[in-house]
Amino acid sequence: MRSIRILDCTLRDGGFVNDWNFGLGSMKSIISRLDKAGIDMIEIGFIDERRPYDPDRSILPDSGSISPLLRGLDIDNAMILAMIDYGTCDISRISLQKDSCIDGIRVIFKKKDQDAALEYLAQLQEKGYKTFVNPVSITGYSDGDVISLIEKINKLDPYAVAIVDTYGLMHSKELLHYYQLFDTYLNKSITIGYHAHNNFQLVYASSIELCELESDRNLVIDSSLYGMGKGAGNANTELIAMFFNENFSKNYAIEHLLEAIDVDILKEYAKAPWGYSLLYYLAASNDCHPEYVKYLLAKKTLAVKSVNDLLETLPEGNKLSFNKELIEKKYQEHQNVSCNDETSYLRLAKDIENRNILLLGPGASIINESDSIVSYIDKYKPVVISINFINDLYPIDYVFMGNSKRYSQFFHRIYGDGINVKVICTSNVSPSSKQIDYIFNYGALTNDTESVRDNPLLMVMKILKKCAVQEIVLAGFDGYTDNNEQNYYSDYIPLLYCQDDVLKRNSAMTECIKAIGKDMSISSLTKTMYL
Repeated sequence: MRSIRILDCTLRDGGFVNDWNFGLGSMKSIISRLDKAGIDMIEIGFIDERRPYDPDRSILPDSGSISPLLRGLDIDNAMILAMIDYGTCDISRISLQKDSCIDGIRVIFKKKDQDAALEYLAQLQEKGYKTFVNPVSITGYSDGDVISLIEKINKLDPYAVAIVDTYGLMHSKELLHYYQLFDTYLNKSITIGYHAHNNFQLVYASSIELCELESDRNLVIDSSLYGMGKGAGNANTELIAMFFNENFSKNYAIEHLLEAIDVDILKEYAKAPWGYSLLYYLAASNDCHPEYVKYLLAKKTLAVKSVNDLLETLPEGNKLSFNKELIEKKYQEHQNVSCNDETSYLRLAKDIENRNILLLGPGASIINESDSIVSYIDKYKPVVISINFINDLYPIDYVFMGNSKRYSQFFHRIYGDGINVKVICTSNVSPSSKQIDYIFNYGALTNDTESVRDNPLLMVMKILKKCAVQEIVLAGFDGYTDNNEQNYYSDYIPLLYCQDDVLKRNSAMTECIKAIGKDMSISSLTKTMYL
């Protein structure tokens, strides 16, 4: 008769959330409660020789270091497992199973390392361990690749092999296809496991679908308490156990799982939440490594549409392995969208000819020193250009937007009822149904200094310089202090995103403005660190 079991990986996969720092007391409590709940297999963490021994962490340098974690616990039901990421633990650090407190070891490995990893697994078998074969990111394997791998696994004859959907890419059609391949070609004695992530919020439903298949194959479902795990998280142990109780006559004690969640897991969630998010949705929907999405979102210059467009351009062979140089190149190509901006320069130069120019920034000084700004506007009637924001504080003639993120944030203000401003954008801004009056090449306006590469004030200064403007006046460009929120007026603070390395921008801005100032007069109505 088919056996269907639960493998809880909270202390291993969940460790990606908190650097495996659960605390010794919590780890013992979690293991004890999982066992009392009747969970079939408990993965107690990673064995990784690169990490020093820390009794409070579930990532340990050798098999011997696991003993203190289990000392004093009466494990009545569960098979105790650990995981090794192939290449992170020499075989000499693993004792014989008869001298160990764990029953089995799961080994994860990349496709390119499969032969060496299987040899390593064979050595673990010789030491007496039940072995579990976990090829990461199964969606990176063709059918032929899978069958070839299975032929090698059959020779090893491990305890189990898992279908590992590392990035949560599979819907039921793909999952069932891979399952059928394994079920058809794998030795009948080998258990099939399923480990997935919740990028599409499908892992619970997909787990149920596998369990309800008509099959004689033994099955193990990976899960974790409250779904705790890397990125979008995993299947929830408490939900899988509930489903098994209701549909497969299991008798898991759910109350122990809920107690572990309440006492030991929710405090971790409060510190660093996991689960479904836009980031992991974008990664899964583009079949790519989440680090690509993190990298692009961290730029803080791209609208989600642009992020999605960029991900779609990644070569198939590079999608599941993060390549920083590749994605930076793609980002620069995207930002350096070219356009013929000659007409924009001619029109803008004509529109502002012989006018005083006032550039407005979102610094706190536009409130604190408003009298000076109002007095200047009343006296000189300047062309007022608001840079990367717009509000009702002063009459604005033009608004400049240097990235899609800001354009989207202020879209409703730019095109709102009663608003009559002309819009200036760089060519990297995603177009909308609304009119952009002047578009200028992004690439021609950037700077060599990375910290201010696409600073909007510097971009506008370059545009005005090419328009032969001889003098500009600034207001609201205060510069950066340690407390970034103090650098801006209150209504702008919720829109902040540039919290990192802000201080080094002061000197960079000063140098760049000094260089531009050789060709035009630059002064400030409000206090600034730049001049």
